[in-house]
Amino acid sequence: MLVNRCCRITLILVCSFMLAVTSKAQQQKAPSYPLITHTPYFSIWSSTDKLNESVTKHWTGANHSLLGIIKVDDSYYRFLGKETDEYTTIIPAADEQVYEAAYTFDKPDNNWFESGFDDTKWKIGKAPFSDDNKANTSWNTDDIWIRRTFTLNEGIDLNNLFLRINHDDNIEIYLNGQHIYHKQGWVNHYTYLNLSEQLKANLKTGKNVLAFHVHNSAGGRFLDAGISKRVETPDNKMIQTATQQDVEIKAMETVYHFTCGKVDLELTFTSPLLLKDLSLLSTPVSYISYQVKANDGNKHNVAVFLSASSDIATNLPGEKVTVQNTTSGNLKLLKTGTVEQPILKKKGDDIRIDWGYFYVGASKGYAQQFISQDEKSAIHQFLFNQYQGPSTKAGTGLALNTVVSFGQVSDEAVNRVMLLGYDEVYAIQYFNKNLRPWWNKDGNQRFDVLMNKMAANYDVVSKKVKQFQDTVYTDALKAGGSAYADLCKLIYRQSIAAHSLVESPQKEILFLSKENFSNGCIGTVDLTYPSAPLYIAYNPDLEKGMMNGIFHYSESGRWTKPFAAHDLGTYPIANGQVYGEDMPVEEAGNMLILTAAIAKAEGNANYARKHWNTLTTWAKYLDKEGFNPANQLCTDDFAGHLAGNVNLSAKAIMALRSYAFLAEKLGNKTESTYYLGRCQTMAKNWIELANGGNHFTLSFDLKNSWSQKYNLVWDKVLEFNLFPESVFDTEINYYLSKQEAYGLPLDSRKTYTKSDWIIWTAVMSRNQSDFEKFILPLHKYMSETPSRVPMSDWHETTNGEQVGFQARSVVGGYFMKVLQDKLNK
Repeated sequence: MLVNRCCRITLILVCSFMLAVTSKAQQQKAPSYPLITHTPYFSIWSSTDKLNESVTKHWTGANHSLLGIIKVDDSYYRFLGKETDEYTTIIPAADEQVYEAAYTFDKPDNNWFESGFDDTKWKIGKAPFSDDNKANTSWNTDDIWIRRTFTLNEGIDLNNLFLRINHDDNIEIYLNGQHIYHKQGWVNHYTYLNLSEQLKANLKTGKNVLAFHVHNSAGGRFLDAGISKRVETPDNKMIQTATQQDVEIKAMETVYHFTCGKVDLELTFTSPLLLKDLSLLSTPVSYISYQVKANDGNKHNVAVFLSASSDIATNLPGEKVTVQNTTSGNLKLLKTGTVEQPILKKKGDDIRIDWGYFYVGASKGYAQQFISQDEKSAIHQFLFNQYQGPSTKAGTGLALNTVVSFGQVSDEAVNRVMLLGYDEVYAIQYFNKNLRPWWNKDGNQRFDVLMNKMAANYDVVSKKVKQFQDTVYTDALKAGGSAYADLCKLIYRQSIAAHSLVESPQKEILFLSKENFSNGCIGTVDLTYPSAPLYIAYNPDLEKGMMNGIFHYSESGRWTKPFAAHDLGTYPIANGQVYGEDMPVEEAGNMLILTAAIAKAEGNANYARKHWNTLTTWAKYLDKEGFNPANQLCTDDFAGHLAGNVNLSAKAIMALRSYAFLAEKLGNKTESTYYLGRCQTMAKNWIELANGGNHFTLSFDLKNSWSQKYNLVWDKVLEFNLFPESVFDTEINYYLSKQEAYGLPLDSRKTYTKSDWIIWTAVMSRNQSDFEKFILPLHKYMSETPSRVPMSDWHETTNGEQVGFQARSVVGGYFMKVLQDKLNK
């Protein structure tokens, strides 16, 4: 009896623990919630904790609206998205009507922003002010000061005013002498700032002055602004708001539960990004699945309505599109794309696709589809069962609408599925050759057939998704605990969807990253490096896909320097490096270390053998220049140039140890012996020269400085054992004394940090307890940051705000603890 009682108590405790873990998972918060995630162009997110509190957006922040309403008998509940706001112009921006403003590039007097300031000696120019072909007035300096004078007529209602602005970079704004706005960073697209109170308090009838100071810190320059009024539309009294009960983020699924009056709705967004299945990984089709059941014991007539904006297929709102309503196989399909179809004609950072075609599909057995002029008319048609419309329609901001019938629903769940897909036609230009996406690399596949295949295989694909995402979560949980696992499952889709998968003309995998909101480069080596742990852990071929283009660039003779290139171009054009400055030690070190990590994961050095001459060239360069790096940039280029960078020196040492490891694997004993001895000597000198007493320094010449030495993590992960454990203990103990509320600062210069590097640093801890001390502040950042964007890897440790970057691939580096576990079983 005692044994049975103990068993029952144990069972109760285990069940209670599992319930607590499940509850915690369901209540997990995120800066932004992944919904549709495939490529840098097909990527839709929800920026609020409740799915029906905001318009769904592309990762850049542009509206990519998905609107969902469920009909229960004669009642309607909105569960997905929100109607997009409408605005009317009060003071036009230049994209609406060109205007003139006074400007200067020379720092003016301190009262330059006041209404009565004399700006007659300033130049007069037409907006926008920029350094590219969008400019009406050219601006190529670090700073610009602008004063825009305008007249406000009597009778203007000053309620609900927004500043409509596009700026790049840092900005200060004044209205009639009063400071009304500040932002460190850029938006690089037109956005509506809710400055209603500031505008209402400081605008006046008659003459007004908007004054701007914009500082360019990196990249492009741009300034244009106007004032708009949000149009207040009466709420549709027929539509209620569904009650969201919880949300759970998994590696490939985001699952919401709603109460919609007398029925419950489980809504699942699934992007089947299986790293070991390149066919599925490259298929740009997501499922939206609905499971509905009654919650009151009765039967109810249920239908679900989804309206998708044609803006999902445009770079900017207002681009003309066509929509087609067709049937293919077992599916009803809506298809939209721009009239212009400028395939691979645009490149850059804050750019969305405006070529190829966006599809919405559902089974013809239970779906009806129709095209509407806009979102509001689509809702009206749904409410009044008016599902008829033209089979084709041209215009702007059109709505693609699908209604799925569930029939009579009882307490037995009924399931329905919709599919959203994007056919890019061509995805990448690679050294002047246009490449199709991997799923259609030979050009003989039709997208409507692919949609039908995905619909038919829904059950099989879903099973694969659930099995693999369970593996991902279990691996992370075992390696680092529940807080760590939460971080890993959130960023899994984000990292993958910041890439495009294509086949090179040499028949090699190319898995090319985009520098999302950091500069828009493609195939950047110092993104390949931090993102590597996720891919080496689960499919090293994808890591090779990030590196193949860089090797080809050197080995084809196009890149002739004795170190690796920084990038291959600006996404999606990969025709050669565009970054204005080399990072010699950084990029050569990255490529050598990653090649060794691949060899460790695969148990052979075949990939290194293929590129041995190139790797040797880079090793010789690091042998000569790596230990005490000259004044240069590293991957943390936002922190500026630094001579004698101790962490960069550590990278060079790890790279040469990697080369020695590879040489030994290949039987090259002379090279292996030389480079092993060389890096052992360098490590000894490093310890001596970087010694700051109770820590190691940021630079060899700055004894009162410190920095995260995240590059040393490879000494543990690849089991090189080059540095004594005391080095790691010293650093970890010092770091723990420097932690802020939202993480460990990057170094002694600023309080901002890079979250991927924190996790690499944490992996150098001797024990799980210290590891978690670094992880818990990052989990707090994930849950509490006020910056509602896909996970930013560059944030402020004191308040959790995004500093810059978002939706980048580098968060794949969070899997470093998983990789360590897998390589060191």
